[in-house]
Amino acid sequence: MEIFDIVDENGRPTGKTVERTTAHREGIRHRTAHIWVIRQRNGIYECLLQKRSLCKDSFPGQYDTSSAGHIHAGDEIVDSAIRELEEELGIKAEKEDLKRAGNFVIKVDKVFHSEEFHDREIAFVFVYDKDVDIKDLHLQKEEVDEVRWFSVEETYNAVKKRESWCCVPTEGLKVLMKYLSLILD
Repeated sequence: MEIFDIVDENGRPTGKTVERTTAHREGIRHRTAHIWVIRQRNGIYECLLQKRSLCKDSFPGQYDTSSAGHIHAGDEIVDSAIRELEEELGIKAEKEDLKRAGNFVIKVDKVFHSEEFHDREIAFVFVYDKDVDIKDLHLQKEEVDEVRWFSVEETYNAVKKRESWCCVPTEGLKVLMKYLSLILD
């Protein structure tokens, strides 16, 4: 069972906790860590996107942020980011490898697998810009079906057009683009 800190509008724990399914069923605010794995090729920024496993409780089979996950009750934000990178992609990062890019609010109200899903998150965004070869990654099959490199511009266009293959959070992508000083459009 996963337990999360209930947080205020700034992402600070309130001292209360909630179980994952209750948080998503009732829309109780909690924290997540989002990590963008990026590289630059021929002057173009690329981001590694993960294709979510078909058995995920939200957005199954869609491409999403490189790595993301809930911050468990009592855990430090950066430690959760490091854990998610290793669990989902097999990347062993150190604290100094992750650059804090900002945060954003997630609000989702949808139905997945015939169940209502109400997500309220404060997402803390990090950037990992070390060289990553997809062949060297160890994907967590319960979470990730595959990974691919996409240009940030291609990802931005997919998000803007609400392409069905992509569930990258708009605000999370904007945090990355601001960090990279990219202006598209």
